[in-house]
Amino acid sequence: MPSPSDLAPSSDLALSPYDKLAQLGLELPQVPTPIGNFTTHVREGALLYLSGQGPTHEDGRIHTGKVGADVSVEEAYAHARLTGLNLIAVLHTALGDLRKVRRIVKVLGMVNATPDFADHPAVINGCSDLFVAVFGDAGRHARSAVGFGSLPRRITVEIEAVVAVS
Repeated sequence: MPSPSDLAPSSDLALSPYDKLAQLGLELPQVPTPIGNFTTHVREGALLYLSGQGPTHEDGRIHTGKVGADVSVEEAYAHARLTGLNLIAVLHTALGDLRKVRRIVKVLGMVNATPDFADHPAVINGCSDLFVAVFGDAGRHARSAVGFGSLPRRITVEIEAVVAVS
């Protein structure tokens, strides 16, 4: 599992979030289509609420399974990182420019885990580490990482966020 310093693209404050994504070798995917009667985001004043996203690839493939049984912590970390990239794509779509992100305020990470699994924070670090790598200090956030008995479509992780924007 990479450490946050392995993911940090540069300490150069002049780099935009887009530059940092490129340094990480990442491209923004299309925003996944919601699977229910909701929208991907809602803006209320200076806060943007992002609906839960999962580990969905642009071609529609999803990662499924139980962390602690058939999915390792390292695999689930990668799934949370992919989910974080999907959340960043939602931010780009909602704001038109990722430089309008003032701060990632709060993240709720849900892990589809076995009852005895206890390392939820290590899984959701996949998303948190990506946010810090892309947004620097503005990516540091309050967070909850919790386990669930199931998630929609049996996905391994679902993550939602609240973001302060300008």
